[in-house]
Parts: sequence; C-alpha cells; structure tokens
Amino acid sequence: MKDEPFQNPLRELVWRRKLTDAERVGLAAQPEVQADLEIESRLSEMLARLPDTPVPSNFTARVLQAVEHESVRPHAMNWFWTWRVLVPRVAVAAVVISFAGLGIHHYELNAHRVAFAKKVVLMAAAQPMPSVDALKNFNAIQRMSQPHADDELLALLR
Repeated sequence: MKDEPFQNPLRELVWRRKLTDAERVGLAAQPEVQADLEIESRLSEMLARLPDTPVPSNFTARVLQAVEHESVRPHAMNWFWTWRVLVPRVAVAAVVISFAGLGIHHYELNAHRVAFAKKVVLMAAAQPMPSVDALKNFNAIQRMSQPHADDELLALLR
C-alpha cells in the first residue's frame, strides 16, 4: 500500500477536505486503508495549521522573469557541452579515428608489399640465371674473387 500512494482515490480527498461520515463507514471494512488514511488526515490537518509563509510582492514577476530567461537561453550550446552527451561523442570519435588509422596503416603496408614484389619480379626477369657449369665451379670462382696474400712478394719486401 505504501509503494502505491495513489491506489486509493480517497487519499487525494483526504488531502483536499475531511471525509464525510458515509466515506468513513465505507472505510470500516478496510482496516489497513483506514489506518493509512488516518495518518494522511492527521498530516493534512498539521500542514493546515502551519502559518502561510510571506512572499515578496514581486514574487509573480520574478517567477515569470525566470521562466522567460529560461526560454530565451540557447539550449543548443547547453546540451552540447554536458558530460552525458560529450563523453560518448568523444569516445565514438576516438573509435572512428582509430579504425581509420588502422585501415590506412594496413593499406600502406599492403602497398609497400606489392611494390616490393613488383621490384623482385623485375629483378628476376632482368638478370638471367647463372648456368649449371658456373654453379658447379662456384667454390673455385668464389675463392678466386677473394683477396689472398702473395707470400713471395712479402718475402722480398722484408
């Protein structure tokens, strides 16, 4: 009952006026509702005893001025800079920029690989393969191209 304050229509009547005798007789069959409405009735009586608070003479003008000021204020800049809107926008922008950067990096890497493969194909086609005889004597040819000391010349210099 306490979780649903407007379930009983008599509750609002208690706020506005005292219940009639017929309404009170109808509540006698419902003791849990009657106790709740009795508390509401006492609270309403206590609030009615409170003195009215004085308000300034220009209260209405001030309220209307505040409402007008609120309606004139530009809401476009106000909602753009709130954290609830700004943080998700920044996060989405960061994700988009990251994916774009990764995509560009992947494209550049593939472009370099393709260019390197084309160069390898051109080099392979430009230089003919060595003959089988040259490959048989590879060790001898390699030794000939290496510099070696001439022992006789070195002996004469000493």
